[in-house]
Parts: sequence; structure tokens; C-alpha cells
Amino acid sequence: MSPTDDLLKQLSVAERLARVARVWQRVVDQELEPLGLTHPRWSALWKLARLGDGISQKQLAQALEIQLASLMRTLSQLEQQGLTERRDCADDKRAKQVYLTPAGRELVASMETRILAVRRALLNDISDEQLSTVREVLHSICVNAKAFEVAQQGGQDER
Repeated sequence: MSPTDDLLKQLSVAERLARVARVWQRVVDQELEPLGLTHPRWSALWKLARLGDGISQKQLAQALEIQLASLMRTLSQLEQQGLTERRDCADDKRAKQVYLTPAGRELVASMETRILAVRRALLNDISDEQLSTVREVLHSICVNAKAFEVAQQGGQDER
């Protein structure tokens, strides 16, 4: 196999990963649509529930891997729906901490039921061993990507 064939094979893996992510997201989006949630809203609620109340807006944006400005719009919408609230940070009055409201917690519970049902359906007939292998491979790809980013940034600093 030539180096070009190897490259094409690797690109195929990246394309498949991207496709699986898009399809999975689309299925979950469709499942959560009856709850009145867009992808940015449900993902922010889901991440907040996992990370816990009182996380800063900046930390939540970093965890979601989105720009703070995008999260601010989403949080405003979630506040208007009565699902989250922002409070001043006791240590830094410029910073805001994000909290789920009781209605937000209730909605996250409904989301979880639906998300787990989707997960079960999509992972049907996939063994625990196969899932473990996928997790390990995805983790390795992430570690390699982060190392590549750091190396690229280091190279840019020298310019």
C-alpha cells in the first residue's frame, strides 16, 4: 500500500467519525425536539447537569468546546425558559455562575430518559468489548490531536 493509500484510509476514518457524530446528534436532536430544545440548549443543560451547579459560564463554555459568546446567547434563552439562572460569583463579581432551576432539573431528567433510550438503540448489538475498544481508540485520537495542536501552536509562536 502506498503512502497516499494510507492517507486516504486515515481520511476515511475521520470522515466516518464525523458522520457518526452528525447522525448521533441528529437522532438525539429529533428525540429531544418535543421537549422544545435545540441542540445548543439541550447540550448546555446536559453538560451543566453533569458538571454541577455553580460552574462558571467560562468553564461551561470550555467544557462544551464553544465560544463564550455563543454560550451567553444559549444561557439567556434557557433563563427565559426558566431552566437556568446565573448568579454573581462570590469571589469575582465580574464572573457569573450557572445553576439549574427546579424546572431545569425536571427537564434534564426527561432528557436523560430519552438520551439513554437513543444510546441503547444506537449501541444495540455492540458488545462491551467492542465499546471498550472504541473508547480506547477515540481517547488515543483525542490525545494525539491535542498533542498535534500544542505542537502547531509552538511552531506558530516561533514565527
